[in-house]
Amino acid sequence: MYVQELEPVGGSLGLSALVAALPLVIVLVLLGAVRMKAHLAGLTGLLSAVLVAWLAYGMPLDQTLSSAAQGAVFGLFPILWIVVNALWVYRMTVRTRHFDILRRSFGRLSDDPRIQALVVAFCFGALLEALAGFGAPVAICSVMLVALGFDPVRAAVVALVANTAPVAFGAMGTPVVTLAQVTGLPLDDVASVVGRQTPLLALVVPLLLVGLVDGRRGLRETWVPALVCGVAFAVAQFAASNYVSAQLADIGAALVGAGALVAVPHARVPATEAVRASVLTGTRSEELDEDDPRAEVVRAYAPYTLIVVIFSVAQIPPVKDWLARATQTYDWPFLDVADSGGTPVGANVFSWPIVSTGGTLVLLAGLGTAVVLGVHARVAVKEWLATVHELRYAILTVTSVLALAYVMNLSGQAATIGHFVAAAGAGLAFLSPMLGWFGVAVSGSDTSANALFGALQVTAARQSGLSPDLLAAANSSGGVLGKMISPQNLTIACAAVGLAGREGDLLRKVLPWSLGLLLLICLIVVGQSSPVLGWMLP
Repeated sequence: MYVQELEPVGGSLGLSALVAALPLVIVLVLLGAVRMKAHLAGLTGLLSAVLVAWLAYGMPLDQTLSSAAQGAVFGLFPILWIVVNALWVYRMTVRTRHFDILRRSFGRLSDDPRIQALVVAFCFGALLEALAGFGAPVAICSVMLVALGFDPVRAAVVALVANTAPVAFGAMGTPVVTLAQVTGLPLDDVASVVGRQTPLLALVVPLLLVGLVDGRRGLRETWVPALVCGVAFAVAQFAASNYVSAQLADIGAALVGAGALVAVPHARVPATEAVRASVLTGTRSEELDEDDPRAEVVRAYAPYTLIVVIFSVAQIPPVKDWLARATQTYDWPFLDVADSGGTPVGANVFSWPIVSTGGTLVLLAGLGTAVVLGVHARVAVKEWLATVHELRYAILTVTSVLALAYVMNLSGQAATIGHFVAAAGAGLAFLSPMLGWFGVAVSGSDTSANALFGALQVTAARQSGLSPDLLAAANSSGGVLGKMISPQNLTIACAAVGLAGREGDLLRKVLPWSLGLLLLICLIVVGQSSPVLGWMLP
């Protein structure tokens, strides 16, 4: 058995923490300063983590490599299993042109560009984040807004800022699932606390969006539908994450928010020519004027309806229990690790939720989508393989980052850093969201930031007397605000709207909003760590 040591370097916690932090520093420098591609930075960081675990911490090489293998496997299943199948569903709608029908349907809901921004960037963007994540919402929503007549820069900024509140529960809850896995905290507990933080962002972001689209006039004339949409989204996200399922949190929030927005009379008032002339400075796509048969519109919405229905059925207690019984549990080979107190760690045993995992449920929805949209089996398989090929670098990035996280966690590196950081005491509550924000800003992924810093946050929380659930959740909630300034997302937004090379311009426009919302989350977490807002926690 390998027993983790907290002070393996010279018997000093400070020196040990400095050495333990090397893999994280290397990854962050390669991503942020050197601008190395994410998958290469991840692999380099993984190599450095293996060397630190083996040479500095004395972890046997076979156990070190085995822990890396387990992290990589977890990255593939269930994390990437969800992403691949979700993007496969989207690709089939594009292949059959039903995505164009969906876009036209959104365009007919309102001719007011401020309302269109809420429908497309906030509500539909949240649905895309719920199903796929990993940059898909920014790319797709930016293109849709440009087609509606938005200036490319404004479209990109709106899509980036909107991609905040749903991120923590994106890709069928992948970030919080990862956070629970690497910290050893129960998923329901982590999701519950995140669901009491990010909904507060949802109250602000819609108001911010109409302000970005049309300034003070936009706020003055459309604050009612924006506020109603935000409140409905926030309530649904809170309810789903706390009482239903983390995987359904964003799907439910997106649908309820859109329904509430459409139901508000203010949202259906035609925009004045002055508003349209000042906001829509781009060229409106002529395709939006095409008429679509009602049956085709229904088929365009069918994939998302199938996903909601299948995930809802999976939450029915008898069905949920039946799916859970299909979970396979294995003793992970070549791994026998105990923490510094001599207690065996949970990672010695590996659970494989074959059927109940979100990716398998999305796969079932994808098969139903192929039938409803009339996609031939051969074409469906071809699209699935094309999705894997499209995501090949993302797959390498996620698996390497998860492997790095597992090596750091199981060797004791994360525990050492956590004990060292705990010296910040009560100040940790304010700094915790910043760590998640920084991690997402450089990695572009809330999932990756949770994998890198989740265990560290929990260790620091336990040493400083704060709630582990609170700081773990703060890492994810703060992280969502780094998404809009991450180089990957900025590049995706620029490429989508034809602004290649203008990433710096977008960064200058969204950075103040990212920092302002981050400060809000930091203050919320500080309040939740004290009697002031402590009543908000479960």
